[in-house]
Amino acid sequence: MENFRTGVGVDAHKFSADASAGPCALAGLVWPETNRLEGHSDGDAAVHALCDAVLAAAGLGDVGQVFGIDKPEWKGASGLKMIEHLRSLISEKSIAINNVSIQIVGNAPKISKRRDEAQQVLSNALGAPVTIGATTTDTMGFTGRGEGVFVIANALVRLP
Repeated sequence: MENFRTGVGVDAHKFSADASAGPCALAGLVWPETNRLEGHSDGDAAVHALCDAVLAAAGLGDVGQVFGIDKPEWKGASGLKMIEHLRSLISEKSIAINNVSIQIVGNAPKISKRRDEAQQVLSNALGAPVTIGATTTDTMGFTGRGEGVFVIANALVRLP
C-alpha cells in the first residue's frame, strides 16, 4: 500500500520601497517591472511556500529550520537553489514528490502573463509537476494595497 501525505506551506513578503534593491523574484522567475520582495534569500515567496509544503508533507520540518535567517549560507540565495537543496533532502529519504499546487495572492506582478513559464521552471527544478494560480484581494489587506504578496502551496508526496 502506498503512503501518500500532503503538506501545506504559506509565505508572505513585502515589496522593497527601494527600487534600486533590484527586481522581484517570484515563482522561479525575475520580474523586472516589480520591486524586489524583501527576505533573507531572494524573497521568492512562491518557492518558500513550495518548500514549506513539501517539507511538511515529508515530515522534515519547515522553511525556517532548513533555510532560516540563522543560516548565513542561504543569505541572498535564489529560490531555484533552495529547491535544489530541497530535492537532495527529499531524495536522501527516498521520498517522491507527486505534485505541488501554488496560489499567489497579490496585485503584482501579473502572473497570468508568465504562468506557463513559471510552471515549467518550477516543475523542472522540482522534478515534479507544479501548477500556479493567482488572485487579488480586491484592494483588501496588505496585498490589496500592493505592499507585498501572500502565497499558499499544497504538496503531495509518497513516502517509502
